[in-house]
Amino acid sequence: MADGSDTTMTLSRPVPGSLITGIKSFADDHGGAKAVIEYVGRRGARIVLVGEDGVWGDQMAEGTDIARSACAQAGVTIENAWERELLEQMRPSNDLWRSMGRRVLSR
Repeated sequence: MADGSDTTMTLSRPVPGSLITGIKSFADDHGGAKAVIEYVGRRGARIVLVGEDGVWGDQMAEGTDIARSACAQAGVTIENAWERELLEQMRPSNDLWRSMGRRVLSR
């Protein structure tokens, strides 16, 4: 700005160290990872992590800004959307298939 003030955006909320550690740990355990961040309203943002080995998991953050910062600090690439290649890489576990089979959908 012309008045010399700093226009750099900063997060108003700190990124929890445990979130960064969890993302790093997942990536290390699965040969690297990519992330897709999904806004889930008042609950914040869901970070879906897909490991290079096809295993996937998720973490919750207070908002998309926190989620993006945590992924960046953990060294995990953020995908802008669910691309076909990323979906094909995912390998759901047998436990997940069983739990999905037991779910009851309600209106």
